[in-house]
Amino acid sequence: MRDLADRTFWISKEDEIKDGEVTDYYFLNVEKALRDSGRNPLVTVEVYTRKLPYQDEWGIVAGIYEVAKLLEGLPVDVWAMEEGEIFQTASRTAAYEPVMRIRGRYADFARYETSILGFLCSASGIATKAARLRMLAGRDKTLLSFGTRRAHPALAPLIERCAYMAGFNGFSNTVATKLLGMKASGTMPHSFVLCFDDQREAWRAFDRALPPDAPRIALVDTLFDEKTESIMALETLGERLYGVRLDTPSSRRGEWRKIIEEVRWELSLRGGKNVKIFVSGGIDEKEVAELADIVDGFGIGTSVSDAPSIDFNMKVVEVEGPDGRLRPRSKRGDLSGAKEVFRNSSTMHDYIAPLGWSPPAGYDRLLRPLIEKGRVVREPRSVDEIRSELLSKLDLIRAQKPSVTLTA
Repeated sequence: MRDLADRTFWISKEDEIKDGEVTDYYFLNVEKALRDSGRNPLVTVEVYTRKLPYQDEWGIVAGIYEVAKLLEGLPVDVWAMEEGEIFQTASRTAAYEPVMRIRGRYADFARYETSILGFLCSASGIATKAARLRMLAGRDKTLLSFGTRRAHPALAPLIERCAYMAGFNGFSNTVATKLLGMKASGTMPHSFVLCFDDQREAWRAFDRALPPDAPRIALVDTLFDEKTESIMALETLGERLYGVRLDTPSSRRGEWRKIIEEVRWELSLRGGKNVKIFVSGGIDEKEVAELADIVDGFGIGTSVSDAPSIDFNMKVVEVEGPDGRLRPRSKRGDLSGAKEVFRNSSTMHDYIAPLGWSPPAGYDRLLRPLIEKGRVVREPRSVDEIRSELLSKLDLIRAQKPSVTLTA
């Protein structure tokens, strides 16, 4: 196979994304046809989805920062929900909540639709799955993102940021350390244990190599059963053993809950009552729901890093008329006219209404200015601030079902 001429890997360069080269070809046809016909109308487009890959009709919007950097400098105005905001769908009605609204002359930004949706769909899918897992686990369980090996390496920092933002406690990928300014975490792989003749040699080597403040978590299912290796790890490391990790493959789990209960019992009998138990390997919502009451934490990989994408669309809802004024216009199946989303933050009840509608007292506008005439006007919030607010909102969702009302 011949090498690529201008890059090592099959990935887009940042300047190609910024310049709108990462687009679907039909947008180039659209640009030429519009300009050749002397038309480039002012339009309003909205980004929304009508359905989610889950029965629960809420998701987490992410990727707003990337879209802001993408459109910065273009002659457009953009309103958007905050990064990490909860949005809702309402499949029983024609309603949909726009997470972003863009206004500009169509040919000036049409080619960017591909990247806009790519940023939002991928990031929101990861953040939504991570938030669902956090809700199931509860606030006090440790969730660690271990899944970047299951995704394209170029996406690693995005995956870790979205997982942490949505409530995970940490992540394994080291490049995210540079970008997020946070320390990565991890235990040991089976390959490390197999490099030694005896598991105990591996655990001792691990103990010697780690800095004093790093938790000693032993992988305890490499050669013997989990109960036996957990006892061995406690006998080997004693009080330095912070936790054990069970990465038992599905073919050998049997009744996994009972295995975990055995490990807890045997450790407690031998003075290891405070030793934490972590599980990993194929963890998704079912496993978290079934085991959250008996384990201390989860290492979660593919279900987050390869989470279902959120199927956002970007559709025209207003078009400039002959008099220069915007008029409602949309394709069949869409609601024409620019919309606002208002929320009561105490009840998680939303109104979807025409632009200019006045909400009742206690409701706040969710679509806020992001870009004005090409200039970004909203400072990005820190990932810790986003995470803190999102965790509080997840508590609200857990306590009461969110709802949406369409009003005109």
